[in-house]
Amino acid sequence: MSTTRSSRSDFNLTDRLVSDIFSGRYQPGDFIPKEMQICEQFGLSRTVVRRHLAQLVDGGIIERISGHGSRVREYSEWRILDPVVTEWMTRFAAPNEEIQREVLSFRLSVEPHVARLAAEQAAARDLVAIEEAFDGMARDMQNGGSQERRRLHSESDVAFHVAIFRATHNIVWAQLSHILRPSIHLLVYESNVSADDPEDSLERHRRLMEAIRMRQPDVAFKAAYAVLEGTSRALGLAHTPIDAQAEIASRGVGPMPTP
Repeated sequence: MSTTRSSRSDFNLTDRLVSDIFSGRYQPGDFIPKEMQICEQFGLSRTVVRRHLAQLVDGGIIERISGHGSRVREYSEWRILDPVVTEWMTRFAAPNEEIQREVLSFRLSVEPHVARLAAEQAAARDLVAIEEAFDGMARDMQNGGSQERRRLHSESDVAFHVAIFRATHNIVWAQLSHILRPSIHLLVYESNVSADDPEDSLERHRRLMEAIRMRQPDVAFKAAYAVLEGTSRALGLAHTPIDAQAEIASRGVGPMPTP
């Protein structure tokens, strides 16, 4: 092995490729550079390159096409609930508006229903967890706008939403909150950085907390939707497609009848 390759042996090619793909440099349908091009560019052996590419294949991010190279797959093919892929999303997907839009659309379709169930099922310890997370958000917002404070504020914000999932006392939702945590963090951090109404955002969270505490399922549904509407505006994704029932609820109309 050459000196160049030896010196680059600890280079994380996976992170470089994932960053380029998640940021949108390579779009679904695009081919990333061929193996030999990557070897020459980064001074890596073909064996090492193939090992890194295999991680992207396993995550559903790329597909290997014999005689052509590696092509980025459609977003719908990505295994975004795989812990490795969700970790990549947290680290690298922030610049990608399309991924943010997909995650937000999912949350708009799901979290109002989760909040409604939490308002029906939350126990005292769940209310304490939600309140502690809210207090953390308020404390770190009031104590200045440093990068560290924004980080702590976002962590409390994520904990707030995760606590609501767990307050449903449904094992599927509780487990899903753990899987979705990196995706929630992606939107929370980016929206908190870009939000021009942090006090209003905190108030929307407070209303959601109070609706759950007061066991008001329909109010909690609408409050959760309002929180995510604020996230949508902060991210500049106000035209994200939303769940029909959430839209109806947001306008003050009762839930859609079950067919």
